[in-house]
Amino acid sequence: MEQAEDWSQEEIAEDIYERRTFVADKGQEPMRIDKWIQMRFENATRSKVQKSIENGFVTVNGKLIKSNYKIKAGDEVVTMLVHNPDASEVKPEYIPLDIRFEDEHLMVVHKPSNMVVHPGVGNYTGTLLNGIAFHLLQQKPDLDEEALPRFGLVHRIDKNTTGLLVVAKTPAAAAGLVKQFAAHTVQRKYVALVWGNLEDDEGTINAHIARHRQFRKMFDAYPDGEIGKHAITHYRVLERFHYVTLVECVLETGRTHQIRVHMKHIGHTLFHDAEYGGDKILKGTIYSKYKQFVENCFTLCPRCALHAATLGFVHPITQQEISFESELPTDMNSLIEKWRNYTRHIQVE
Repeated sequence: MEQAEDWSQEEIAEDIYERRTFVADKGQEPMRIDKWIQMRFENATRSKVQKSIENGFVTVNGKLIKSNYKIKAGDEVVTMLVHNPDASEVKPEYIPLDIRFEDEHLMVVHKPSNMVVHPGVGNYTGTLLNGIAFHLLQQKPDLDEEALPRFGLVHRIDKNTTGLLVVAKTPAAAAGLVKQFAAHTVQRKYVALVWGNLEDDEGTINAHIARHRQFRKMFDAYPDGEIGKHAITHYRVLERFHYVTLVECVLETGRTHQIRVHMKHIGHTLFHDAEYGGDKILKGTIYSKYKQFVENCFTLCPRCALHAATLGFVHPITQQEISFESELPTDMNSLIEKWRNYTRHIQVE
């Protein structure tokens, strides 16, 4: 069996789904597609593969097929299956959700800071997905998670990032949204406060992203492109405050920690991003008055200053283009205003 793209995994929907492309070799004998796929995925059950096929997460030669389709030599099979199925079990919990839009197919949710999106090591309860599972099961008690993996979650943002997420409520909506994320057609704009005064008013960062060589919980940028996954971030300066800058970041791809890693790569670490060194004074003096001001800013916004402000996509069922805007949260608003006032003060001096 020849493996197209050398078994490479394209990060789809920010690590929740993975895309694999296979090409059946010249000696391939006819075989049911569900059995053929199951043989190529660890821990995959026949029923889960069949559900994925039925719900549009598998194509052969660019077309949807049924589970009884017989694979033949030269067929190109593209699968979009849930990454790490062992972590997909979710305990429904009543957690108030800030729902900005909802119909029978999908909903758009605003995530607060200090909330993990989905369960994982050390965070098995209290996540956004626990709340989503409860919400969806109240509407449809017989909802089958094999048919709607991870209760429709198709992308994610970091624990301390605030902002908008789209959640599918049906398998058809999930498949349509995942394909849009894979094609990089979803519009995502973030607002961030970063250390330093950017040289240009706008620009593009093009550097692969992969795990940090030393610190495995972190990621790093690899501009030569030989390591990691392709990643592009476009940025635009919104306001300058001498030692920090307010920027808008538009994601062309959706890699884990992409904005945080890319901005650090160009020398402008996000303000109060403890994981990447932004919780120290990176620009300005270290004298007591300024130092105290910065520490007060850290207290005012006790997290990485990043907000998912805009989310736009084509509705997977109605095919209408829809877009949503999210206001800056109180902590970031207060932080920006504090820097704005400080800038006015030092300009007068």
